[in-house]
Amino acid sequence: MAMHEIHEVFDLTDPTCNALFNCSTEEARARVAAGDAAGVGRIDGCFALVGREGVHVRLARTLSVPMRTFIVKRAAGPALLVAHRIDELRAWLDEHGYGDQFHPSYTRMVPAHHITDIALVGCPDPRPVHTRFLTPTPNRLPPDVDVIGRAYVGALHTALTAWVRRLPEGAPLGVLFSGGVDSGAVLLTLHRALLDLGRSPAPLKAFTLSVGGGGDLDQAREFVRRTDMEMYLEPVEVGPDDVDLARTVEVVEDYKPLDVQSGAMAMALLQGVRRRYPDWRHMVDGDGGDENLKDYPIEDNPELTIVSVLSNRLLYQEGWGVDAIKHSLTYSGGLSRGVTRTFAPARHLGFSGFSPFMLPTLVDIAEGIPFIQMTDWSHEALYALKGQVVAAGVRQIADVDMPVFDKRRFQDGAAPKALRAQRLPDAEAPYRQAFARAFGL
Repeated sequence: MAMHEIHEVFDLTDPTCNALFNCSTEEARARVAAGDAAGVGRIDGCFALVGREGVHVRLARTLSVPMRTFIVKRAAGPALLVAHRIDELRAWLDEHGYGDQFHPSYTRMVPAHHITDIALVGCPDPRPVHTRFLTPTPNRLPPDVDVIGRAYVGALHTALTAWVRRLPEGAPLGVLFSGGVDSGAVLLTLHRALLDLGRSPAPLKAFTLSVGGGGDLDQAREFVRRTDMEMYLEPVEVGPDDVDLARTVEVVEDYKPLDVQSGAMAMALLQGVRRRYPDWRHMVDGDGGDENLKDYPIEDNPELTIVSVLSNRLLYQEGWGVDAIKHSLTYSGGLSRGVTRTFAPARHLGFSGFSPFMLPTLVDIAEGIPFIQMTDWSHEALYALKGQVVAAGVRQIADVDMPVFDKRRFQDGAAPKALRAQRLPDAEAPYRQAFARAFGL
């Protein structure tokens, strides 16, 4: 892998993981290096960027591109390693004779939506300073489903248009598609964006996973039937052995059951596509849509109440926040941590992924929704809101009446319940054990 070195900073990140829509990489890095929070906040796209100003190393990332650091102890003073993955940090340390310093818990995940400032001024380890560059204003949108939907799906259309413009005309485009609200909106809006750009939608495919059955394939077929998109659906049917807990833990480098379960299904789907299409590269998904519209069953998490979900800004995206006792230095929080379930399988299998709902522009609009006013603290109203908003937006932007089905997680729709439970149990112990084996702990 190419390495960008700035004296005591070794940048192992892959610039092809960035998708910048309104500035060059050099300009974006300069804004990060200067600690210009307002300037970084105006960068349109997804990124993980490193810059330096004197002894200050500054890092910034959006949700969809993970970034990790490791402080190397050297006689000449500390050095900072920056990479997307734990195993990339470990490989560098081994190669340069510092392998005895490694432990996965010593790595640090840069929290999304912040400029992380690390001063390389010697030992002890420097304490990072985090400055927020995404600061949504809550409740700024009117409590009108049509207005909110147009803004939200309009931003999705803008993002997908900008993404497509960067790609060669005629490049195959894949959607990880379950027939749910988020992947459905991506498919329909991407189709509209291609037409609006004057490009043929013929290279577009909606890939739906089926592991020995599961409800998603039937749902996907019904979705495309009702939206006249049947020509784009391509089922990817795999066997139970393609769902591998231990291998997924190695790839996503985490042990949280829900994220590993989702990552395992992403691995199975993308492996199926790769076997069928050895040269396919560009994939887009709907990950992040549930977090934006707060569409998770609160009853499943004993730490949460509807008050905490609706009263804490960006809770599902960032966790409890960088200043909270619960905030993990090793793993960040919320989707800022969980993004590896999407990013890592795609990169591991040679795909260039894009998750438009994780863009700051989409997150910012979603945080402006007056959730409390529109739900009056009702769980049922909250769970229904995403389908209402997104369907209203798709109707206005893509001119399609989008069907809305009951929500289910990726891992619960791609395989029958008994098979999923057998291959991917809910108990955390097997995942922690697989993680320990992956790193020789």
